[in-house]
Amino acid sequence: MRKTLLSIIFSITLLQLVAQDNSYNLMPVPKSIQRHADYCAVNKQFTIGIVGHPGNRVYQEATRALRRLDNRMGFFFKQGNLNNKDSSHNATLLIEVKRPAILNLQEDESYRLQTSARQVKITAATDLGAIRGLETLQQLLSVHQDGYYFPGVVIDDEPRFPWRGLLLDITLHWMPMDVVKRTLDAMASVKLNVFHLHLTEDQMFGIESKVYPRLTTVGAEGNFYTQDAIKEIIAYADQRGIRIVPEFDVPGHCTAMLKAYPHLASVPREYELQRYYGVFDPALDVTKPSTYTFLDSLFTEMAALFPDEYFHIGGDENTGKDWDRNPAIKAYMQQKGMTTYRELETEFISRLLPILKKNGKKMMGWDEILRPGVPHDIMIQSWRGTESLVEAAKQGYTGLLSTGYYIDLIQPTDFHYLTDPVPANTPLTKSQQQFIVGGEATMWTEHVTPETVDSRIWPRTAAIAERLWSPQSVTNVEDMYQRLEKIDLYLEGLGTTQLKNKGMLMRRLANGYNTHALEVLVDVIEPLKIYERNEGDTMYTVFSPYTKIADVATPDQKVARLFRNNVSRYCKAKDPKMVPGLKNQMELWKNNDTAFRALIRQSPVLQEAENLSANLAQIATIGLEALQYIVAKKSPPKDWKANCLQITKQAKEQGGRCELQVVTAIEELVETASLFKVFH
Repeated sequence: MRKTLLSIIFSITLLQLVAQDNSYNLMPVPKSIQRHADYCAVNKQFTIGIVGHPGNRVYQEATRALRRLDNRMGFFFKQGNLNNKDSSHNATLLIEVKRPAILNLQEDESYRLQTSARQVKITAATDLGAIRGLETLQQLLSVHQDGYYFPGVVIDDEPRFPWRGLLLDITLHWMPMDVVKRTLDAMASVKLNVFHLHLTEDQMFGIESKVYPRLTTVGAEGNFYTQDAIKEIIAYADQRGIRIVPEFDVPGHCTAMLKAYPHLASVPREYELQRYYGVFDPALDVTKPSTYTFLDSLFTEMAALFPDEYFHIGGDENTGKDWDRNPAIKAYMQQKGMTTYRELETEFISRLLPILKKNGKKMMGWDEILRPGVPHDIMIQSWRGTESLVEAAKQGYTGLLSTGYYIDLIQPTDFHYLTDPVPANTPLTKSQQQFIVGGEATMWTEHVTPETVDSRIWPRTAAIAERLWSPQSVTNVEDMYQRLEKIDLYLEGLGTTQLKNKGMLMRRLANGYNTHALEVLVDVIEPLKIYERNEGDTMYTVFSPYTKIADVATPDQKVARLFRNNVSRYCKAKDPKMVPGLKNQMELWKNNDTAFRALIRQSPVLQEAENLSANLAQIATIGLEALQYIVAKKSPPKDWKANCLQITKQAKEQGGRCELQVVTAIEELVETASLFKVFH
């Protein structure tokens, strides 16, 4: 096929752009990507052919990929649901698969994707690899003046770690099926492959048991997954190449279980579902044979429902206080020569292991279960620090990192991105490193609802997905943020709500359509981080409103982050071209307080953020003064710096459970302006 002059010019331009763009906005970045000038145009004749021994999963995913592409381009593709008759080697997209995969930890997910002027081809050993390649192809779709195309690439790709997970807790706030499905769709798009369902807690028992029906009739208050719903979730995830790992938390975090079956408790008392959040004393009496009879029946039932090889038993945050309150338990420990309740927990874990083994399951638990005497054929999920992960690997335990991936703690994306399960400076030997199988982001739902959960998961979890998939050398934070912005919009096309719900929540808060003043403030505030939102307060319960300013504000605000970066660059280089942008931004903040106060009169719920707005106006004012001194190279008055820093100190106080994120940048401007008195 001869190319037109326009096509040749475009190809040259494309190669020039490629030299500047290392990733085509792909996330995760592939293991290897080579570029060439031949691109594959996409038009309404686009078709998919599947050859080899693919199995049903790849037909379903290829059909979904076809519909997704058509939804973006609007060509009205003629090809319908794909089946084994769609096997033309001349199709625009040819998928070649050697065998269907079995979803397990070590399954092959590698693929090759190559484009030419005539065709895109995905070749994979398993259908899982083909599915990962299809997700890369979706992100490769590009546009130029002649229309849509796939750029010329040869991609060879495979994951760095086999376990790339996301935990979703559905007990602290109930997460219905639509949340689960859109989460699975988004996970698949960034190549996450394990969905960890946290199903039981002090607040509720979240899944139907036909053996012990009171677990949901008494312990769930109407919100739980039926077994048919769980089967639907498992099938939905399986189609996307995602494993489902269930968690049933024992021996602590079990108040809902004890409300339903109080004879299991360590202390006789009337149990009620917890309305608050935290760590509580109720625990199973693990010295009674009846407890193991109960868990044997329950876990056997649940093991049959969940096909994955791993079964999570929690094992975290048992205070031991209820065991200490029970004379019979203390006598049992004394008889066994146990001096601490941790030793009793170790025995408990050891007695659970045969129950899971007979059901064909491998045990995993949080890092509290890593203690002397615990059998080695379990997986340790590290959440309290990387030390437990390193120690587990040294002792020969399979391990998984969650420390640094707690996305509910509102930490910035680059913090998560630069957290590595096996960092370059790891103390582990090569053989010990093999015991670390990956990582898992955790979405605990104390402070989210179905309306806000996506804003806490996405897009930051896409960066975690890249850390777990891409080569260790992929660490450019600035490049990551540029690609993350594209992925954020891409994820919305899959149904995630982090972008559209923000506008909806702001209209609700503003009690009207005009949200500009609220938007200006929200762009530079973030909810309190780590566990500060809970500190010293018993206000939040399972019934609390999560529609306030702390719920509209999102982690890692772009406006605030860019302002901080620009101020740092300006203070180093003093580039006069940056001054208008900085000035305009601070003038906007300075003038916004009047409009925000008017909004409070319209919507008093915003009263809690009044100090944030006032403080923003004040620090913007001193930031503008500092900028004037820097531009004029003029020394500020004697007490000016001290007065300014007193204002910025006040501006660091929280309001509405939020904090301003531009205070340090204003302080940097003040410090820079103050230097002139030294040199002039």
